[in-house]
Amino acid sequence: MAQKMEKITPRDEDFAQWYTDVVKNANLVDYGPVKGTLIFKPYGYAIWENIMKIVDADFKKMGVTNVYFPLLIPASLFNKEKEHIEGFAPEVATVTKVGDKQLGEDLYIRPTSEVLIMNHFAKEIKSYRDLPLVYNQWANVMRWEKTTRPFLRSSEFLWQEGHTIHSDKKEAEELAIKIAKYYKDFVQDFLLCPVLSGKKTEREKFAGAKDTYTIEALMYDGQSLQSGTSHYFEDNFTKAFNIKFQNKEQKEEFAYTTSWGISTRLIGAIIMTHADDEGLVLPSKIAPIQVQIININDSDEVLKTSNDLKEKLSKTFRVNIDSSDKSFGFKISEAEIKGIPIRIEVGPRDLKDGVVTISRRDTKSKESIKLDDVIKYIENQIIDYDKNLFEKALQNRKNRTFSANTIYEYIKLLENKQGFVLVPFCCEIDCENNVKEKTQTVSRCISSDHKVDQNQKCFNCEASAKNMVYFARSY
Repeated sequence: MAQKMEKITPRDEDFAQWYTDVVKNANLVDYGPVKGTLIFKPYGYAIWENIMKIVDADFKKMGVTNVYFPLLIPASLFNKEKEHIEGFAPEVATVTKVGDKQLGEDLYIRPTSEVLIMNHFAKEIKSYRDLPLVYNQWANVMRWEKTTRPFLRSSEFLWQEGHTIHSDKKEAEELAIKIAKYYKDFVQDFLLCPVLSGKKTEREKFAGAKDTYTIEALMYDGQSLQSGTSHYFEDNFTKAFNIKFQNKEQKEEFAYTTSWGISTRLIGAIIMTHADDEGLVLPSKIAPIQVQIININDSDEVLKTSNDLKEKLSKTFRVNIDSSDKSFGFKISEAEIKGIPIRIEVGPRDLKDGVVTISRRDTKSKESIKLDDVIKYIENQIIDYDKNLFEKALQNRKNRTFSANTIYEYIKLLENKQGFVLVPFCCEIDCENNVKEKTQTVSRCISSDHKVDQNQKCFNCEASAKNMVYFARSY
């Protein structure tokens, strides 16, 4: 994906091609030599770095400790938790040889680290005094996807995975819920993607979990994207790994565990929520460059003004001066494609009047601002910029959220519309499988805001409905 200004397919014409065009033109990644792998280029990785910095700092305030666990998992260890391995088996890559020597045991490349960490916890835990342990690792994992797309689904991706173990069942469950709420707040406040939150159904929950809490974002095209999950395992894993501790009554008891994660998939969510036909539109809090200064020429006055502005603005914002030898028009287009929130154009004609021209990426607005007013103006514009991005995304979700009471209403809706559809549902696995066969849609989450009426029937099988559930097509 070498950088070259190319035409971006309109998103309303071909959304999939538009997405690829935006990723390519913004110079975020290149394809790796193995199918489904990516090379993160500096600008793409900088977005992930900004996400990591914010989340890591917040985790530390919560008492989370960073660790790192191995990449390889022995088959005998991985197979200890039957439900877990069945959930991941189709996607697991296996190492069987080193050089010309066949290994005595297959080694799995981690698709997730529950079994590795449970094995470690078993050695660490003896008494309630050893608990809780609240760990997180920033790592890569591998899941061999059949169909891949940059950020959304790749065979290898980057993420954080938190793992905790507790002596108290309620404490573990409350932590899983707390992390899910944190993910919701982070994605809405920093990535400006409005999300639905709630529990996953039995069919969609994480393999081995008692409960999975999820946040679900709706993309511009009306398809859902799972954007973060938090799992409460109760004692499912500790029983499989025989992790017991001595409680305060001097009796042995199985411990309680959780895990939770977000990944580079969030970059895909940012693109599909905010970008437009000119390229990226980045939320200011995670944009690698928040303010781009572009000089119209290299006169002494222009250069001095640009440097002065950068020095003052850099106390608050991430600022860059485009000092490349590209044409002025190319620099403008490149700043737009990269989704830089604010652009300052510095030229001799404006400087005669003591002003510079400031543009916003979202509205394409241009204003002549006096040099003395630039800092205050940009501070206000950045706040309004982020507010506008969130409100536009929220309006798209509202416009694409529907309801249906029968499978016939549901199918009729899907013929003309894409989005979240709230339905009364029995939450049985067989029924959900049947819905997927009929519609190629799956449940996204059990609504935490809507309760099923006592006499409501499941929209598909007409058995008693247990919950109101959002369904959608998804990435």
